[in-house]
Amino acid sequence: MACAELEALRLALLNITGTTDEHAKRHAEAELEDYLDDPGPIQALANATTLDEAQRHLDAALVDLEEEATRIDEDDPQSGYLRGRLVAVRDAERSLRRIREGADTFLDDLGETHHTLHDAFPVED
Repeated sequence: MACAELEALRLALLNITGTTDEHAKRHAEAELEDYLDDPGPIQALANATTLDEAQRHLDAALVDLEEEATRIDEDDPQSGYLRGRLVAVRDAERSLRRIREGADTFLDDLGETHHTLHDAFPVED
């Protein structure tokens, strides 16, 4: 059972940040080989190019994972792993939300700094 949501998020973050870690990319793609050809939230997440897209597709993938976790029998040998995966993906979703909020705060701070700089040093036209 692959950690599809986490590997797809890794690919999304590689896309978003422009990071060219070929080893990480190949590893994630190998984990996702079946998912990358199957339209759905995992494929969409792996191809995300913005934080908003990544958040939206991770949320959809999390819904699917939660549904899968509710259907699995507790006696199934994979149930523990599935529950652990659910916890890990929820944690990743919170982390992604913090990254998004941090980026928004940074953008606001840059605007404030720019405004303050022009207040301190007015530019005459």
